[in-house]
Amino acid sequence: MSTQDQCQRFLFSNADVRGEIVRLTKSYTDTISNQAYPPAVSQLLGEFLAAGVLLGSAIKYDGRLVLQVRGDGELSLIMAECTSEGAIRGIARFDEMPVHTDFDALAGSGVLVITVDSRQTEPYQGIVSLQGGSLAASLQAYFEQSEQLHSWFFFAVDNEHACGFMLQQLPTAMQKDPEEREAGWQHLMTLAQTLTAEEMLKLDNNELLHRLYHQEQVQLFEPRDFHYQCSCSRERTARALISIGKQEVDSIVAEQGAVKIACEFCGTEYQFDASEVALLLQERSDVLH
Repeated sequence: MSTQDQCQRFLFSNADVRGEIVRLTKSYTDTISNQAYPPAVSQLLGEFLAAGVLLGSAIKYDGRLVLQVRGDGELSLIMAECTSEGAIRGIARFDEMPVHTDFDALAGSGVLVITVDSRQTEPYQGIVSLQGGSLAASLQAYFEQSEQLHSWFFFAVDNEHACGFMLQQLPTAMQKDPEEREAGWQHLMTLAQTLTAEEMLKLDNNELLHRLYHQEQVQLFEPRDFHYQCSCSRERTARALISIGKQEVDSIVAEQGAVKIACEFCGTEYQFDASEVALLLQERSDVLH
């Protein structure tokens, strides 16, 4: 199986249904290697990364898509971000080391938030309650409620790969008969539900679709590449430093001689010495006045 980080779309010729298959390797391992995550957290973060790519491939936007949970579980935050240029990153935060492995304990009771921050339009945010004991079930509920579209998600993650499979009803109908449209969806989803994690991780996309849909007419499109990339920069970090406030920054400089800020996503450390801090604070003061 290819180790490239890609998402590939497929369509059924005789049904109002599309699909996406995502396979992440390097971008997934780069993400989890930045932090000391327990295995269950790494696995769930892998699901979020794969889901971010699937959603980014299903929703047209020019900017970034952020998928996160706001809950009261063992994780204070888990999120993945996917840009329209194919850059992905993610993070999980916790105050105490998680001890459970199931979704409900890690995420808690709360909401799944999907934010589309587009350069061309106003930001959009969709929210759905966490349900079904999994990220997949919560995403299915989101599309049922917000888009009125049948959707089905499946994720498989191990130490090296984060994979995802999405099946979704098309918003426009070739099949004019509602009963025929519904029957077509149920048939294709029932076949998809026979998919196993081992098959998802081991088979390439052609083999996978042949196993599931060898009696259907399926069109597989060219894959799209994705990569790990953090959006942090010295300039962004400087803005964050200014937002801390002059008094606190001055006290850090007085105590340590410089200010060091590490990106919580990728771990890159940015250092600002006393003269740089003074200049930044002066520029901030000039702007305010």
